[in-house]
Amino acid sequence: MAPKRAVQLSLKTPTHAVCVVGVVTLVDIHSDVPKGANSFGVSGSSGVEVFMAYNRTHVTKPIGKASWPLDTDADLAISVSTASKELKDFEVTVSYFGEQEGTALGHSVLYLTGVDISLDVDTGRTGKVERSQGDKTTWRWGPEGYGAILLVNCDRDNHRSTEPDLTHSQLRSLADLQDMSPMLLSCNGPDKLFDSHKLVLNVSFSDSKRVRVFCARGGNSLSDYKEVLGPQRWSYQVERQPGEQEIRFYVEGLTFPDNDFLGLVSLSVSLVDAGALLEVTLFTDTVAFRVAPWIMTPNTQPPEELYVCSVVDEHGSNEKFLEDMSYLALKASCKLVICPRVENRNDRWIQDEMEFGYIEAPHKSFPVVFDSPRNRGLRDFPYKRILGPDFGYVTREIPSAAPSSLDSFGNLDVSPPVTVGGMEYPLGRILIGSSFPKSGGRQMARVVRNFLKAQQVQAPVELYSDWLAVGHVDEFLTFVPTSDQKGFRLLLASPRACLKLFQEKKEEGYGEAAQFDGLEYKAKRSINEMLADRRLQRDSLHAQRCIDWNRDVLKRELGLVESDIVDIPQLFFLNGSYAEAFFPDMVNMVVLGKYLGIPKPYGPIIDGHCCLEERVRSLLEPLGLRCIFIDDYLSYHELLGEIHCGTNVRRKPFPFKWWNMVP
Repeated sequence: MAPKRAVQLSLKTPTHAVCVVGVVTLVDIHSDVPKGANSFGVSGSSGVEVFMAYNRTHVTKPIGKASWPLDTDADLAISVSTASKELKDFEVTVSYFGEQEGTALGHSVLYLTGVDISLDVDTGRTGKVERSQGDKTTWRWGPEGYGAILLVNCDRDNHRSTEPDLTHSQLRSLADLQDMSPMLLSCNGPDKLFDSHKLVLNVSFSDSKRVRVFCARGGNSLSDYKEVLGPQRWSYQVERQPGEQEIRFYVEGLTFPDNDFLGLVSLSVSLVDAGALLEVTLFTDTVAFRVAPWIMTPNTQPPEELYVCSVVDEHGSNEKFLEDMSYLALKASCKLVICPRVENRNDRWIQDEMEFGYIEAPHKSFPVVFDSPRNRGLRDFPYKRILGPDFGYVTREIPSAAPSSLDSFGNLDVSPPVTVGGMEYPLGRILIGSSFPKSGGRQMARVVRNFLKAQQVQAPVELYSDWLAVGHVDEFLTFVPTSDQKGFRLLLASPRACLKLFQEKKEEGYGEAAQFDGLEYKAKRSINEMLADRRLQRDSLHAQRCIDWNRDVLKRELGLVESDIVDIPQLFFLNGSYAEAFFPDMVNMVVLGKYLGIPKPYGPIIDGHCCLEERVRSLLEPLGLRCIFIDDYLSYHELLGEIHCGTNVRRKPFPFKWWNMVP
């Protein structure tokens, strides 16, 4: 609301003022007082509320009298309850009295014109714009919170365009209006008033780069919607038509929260008296928006689409792998999307290229792909093939350096919802790998880390992944949904568990059973040989120490206990100073509901079964999961990746509404 203003009165001529419905106007009763007056009385016509504003602890209301002393510490305040039909159709009279109260020494007349001005948005987060009497200028988190929400208009609704909708200052599709937040300007009052008064819509210079406003005028053609505020427009004089009481606007976000943008923007409308020598702002109404954050979805959310690349290398095509993915998708009732070679340019690492998430407002939600800065063969796929109607796109480029392996999105994950020491994370927490705790080393680019942190709703946790050759968190951890009360388990690669399993099998008399049995292009290693290989033992125990460091961080930052963690047998070896998986890395799996596509480890065969597969089944299938082991050795493992690296999954959004949390 605008600050209260005082209207000056005159004994000689009536005064005219414009009053906004519901807004208190102060009247200066001392501006022109007849000689000998010591008290005053006030009367108002129908539709005008007249009252005295004073501090009850210091001022006592006169008892049995209709007048107030002129020297009282109180203010005369008035307001109107409805808009005027004609100019000056409300009236307030102030009468001044001397010692004889029954005889007035003079009168001041104030004519009022009531105008109803209100700028309204979906402050209540119901999906509809309703007239708000509460605080519209601030934004509050939580189930009792309030404040409107903007979507970044980062999809492409017009098939003729090659760019996201937010790049256009002209509306290209009527469907695009559904991605915008409606805003309603009420402007009811006598038409003649607007001959000398104007309504001006404003946005600050800093916010103008982050929001665009379209005004709806006339019919339903594209030309009926014009940009009125945006990067090159900070002010707009509203074109009110005679008799018009409501004007509709549509607001779109232009950028996500980031290191230099908290996500809050404000728009205001002002009623300006343009008839005076100097224009005077009589009233301003302001509304606040928060730009919806980009939200990741964990493995516990149901899958909707499984993405995989068709590639050819020296071993031939990955056709068998694609068949296995098709079977897995069919079991999980999930759509399979195969990226052809002409689009992936023989880049198979689709998880590294992008991450699926979504944005949501009360009136609309749609998926948004986050394109990593790795920029290899798949660099054009997210923009050219995924960006489209109700499918948004966002990216962050590294300004001055080439990306490292840790900038790929195999190094980006998110936990299921957790509670940590009473602090709830209903949308989980983002996990990224870095060189911490060692000094130096590789890190995810700051521009990406800043973006993820700025979303606020999935506070990131940094893990130590720079001990690995590729350096991704998906090489040593994943989450799976479970059918019990906990709802999920954290799976961690475990050299300790693998060595223990092999020792058990040796003691049972299976020491000659061999790793890589069934792989004609890989030399077999017996259990006895592996247990006697001091270098393999040393390297794997180094990996175990690194994983244990992350285990402690994950327990602390996600509020986990040991029973929430499942150790998956895995060995590593050092190539130089960095670790690689000794056999296909089973935690690097794709999770489609209860169906797990797990890299086939080619472990020692005992009683006709792979002992590694049997151990993993015994750990996971009692939790309601189904383990499907898939051969990825030549097409992925030999190239330092596995199934998760070579696939990507779009999942259903959370049912929980992000604005109901308190970050």
